[in-house]
This record gives sequence, structure tokens and C-alpha cells, in this order.
Amino acid sequence: MALPPASDSSTCLVTGASSGIGAEIARVLAAGGRGVTLTARRKDRLEELAQELSERHGVHADTVACDVSNTAARRRMVQTVEQRGRVVEILINNAGFGSAGRFQDLDPEDEIRMVRTNVEAVVDLCGRYVPEMIDRGGGGILNVASTAAFQPIPRQSTYAATKAFVLSFTEALHQDLRGTGVTATALCPGPTKTEFAEVAGIDENLMEVPGLVYSAEQMARAGVSALERGRRTVVPGPTNRIGALAGRVSPRAVVLEVLDRFYPVGK
Repeated sequence: MALPPASDSSTCLVTGASSGIGAEIARVLAAGGRGVTLTARRKDRLEELAQELSERHGVHADTVACDVSNTAARRRMVQTVEQRGRVVEILINNAGFGSAGRFQDLDPEDEIRMVRTNVEAVVDLCGRYVPEMIDRGGGGILNVASTAAFQPIPRQSTYAATKAFVLSFTEALHQDLRGTGVTATALCPGPTKTEFAEVAGIDENLMEVPGLVYSAEQMARAGVSALERGRRTVVPGPTNRIGALAGRVSPRAVVLEVLDRFYPVGK
């Protein structure tokens, strides 16, 4: 299913665009001639990236500082995009973060904010833009899930659950949208060299394992390619696909015991 062609008024709204996979997705889209609207909390980084994209690719690159965990902030972001005359034809729900540790030892407010960022914002923005895309007869949504979505993970209980929601929601949305001209794709990265580990409190040495950890650019290119082809789900990288399959078919009792014993996060 082809995505709508780029135009002066159309834009790709990318959340969590200040770094990592979000920034790389924006680069891939801009390289393809598509204008972007970059949103995240760190406006200075957004502006640096916007300047890079507009100078390198000659596309419009707008910025909107927004904490997508906040309902009012999301509403203001939507209004700002509208006031600029931009039409969101591609939505990239990339904003998200994780944590590491036994649930009982983590800050409950941070866990709740994670749910609002990883889950609530995804549903809210899809609810805002999907009906408009259907009315126009075209559009695309790329929701960033994770290989963590395929099984519960001790010491990352909330994070894995939020990504399981994103995966399930997106796969069902993909089916709901059949015949509308709009498509929804779930991107499920595995370990990726981004700021995620630092924010989550994960040992950054784990992000240096050859053959297991991929680059943000690799994940971004795979995600945009899958979106352009109208795929329901993409799990880039052979080790990630093996892990996702094992998570789906293995008995829960076995998965939980193995991960609790050997998963090197939040020890």
C-alpha cells in the first residue's frame, strides 16, 4: 500500500525525535523528500536536527517541544501543527522510555508516567489523526514497540507490558484499517545503541555486544521500509526475530524463570 505523496502542506509527525530511533526515522523520511514535524521535550536538540534536515534535504522541518505524557501538552502540540497549516499524513509514535529493577523497588510515579508515554500517548495521537487519514483516503502510522513485547520480563515489568500493548494495539489497528487506504505498522527493535539504556539504568556495556545490538539507523530504515510496504509488524535483525519467536511460543513459566535468572538487567 503506497503512502500519500509528499506535499508542501503534508508532514510526518515524529514523537521522541530528539535522539535515537526517532531522530533516525526523521532522517530517513526527510531523505525521501518528506517534510517532518519533530517533537520531544528537548527543544534545543530538535532545532539542531531540524536545521540539519532542512539544509541537507530541502524539506520543511518544524519543531514542537512537548512532553507527550501530558494530555494538555499533547493538545497544544496538535493545535500548533494545525495552526502552521500542516496536514499529518504520517504519524510516528516513537516516544517512550523504560526502567530496570524489581517493580517494588522502582518509583511508582515514574512507572505511571511510562504508561502515559508509551501507551496513552500512542492511543491518543492515533485517535486524533487516524480518522482524518481515513477521510483523505490515505496515511500511515508507525508505532514503535519492542522485542520486549513478546513476553513478560522480570525487572522490566511495566516496560514490557507497555510494549505488549503497543504491539497488540497496532496489529489490531492494522486489520481495522484494511480497505481505508491507511496502514499501521509496529516496529519491534531489540537492543539498540541509543540513550535508552542510560535512561533506564541499564549497564551500557550490554549495548556493546557484537551481533546482538543494532544501530538506531538500522532500526529506523527497517521501520520506514515496512511502513512504506504496508506491513503489519517488523522485527529487524535475525537475533531479534529469534528472540521474538522464542518469547511467543515458549511456556510462560519457562520464560519467566529463564529471564529472571539470566536476563542481565536490573540485577
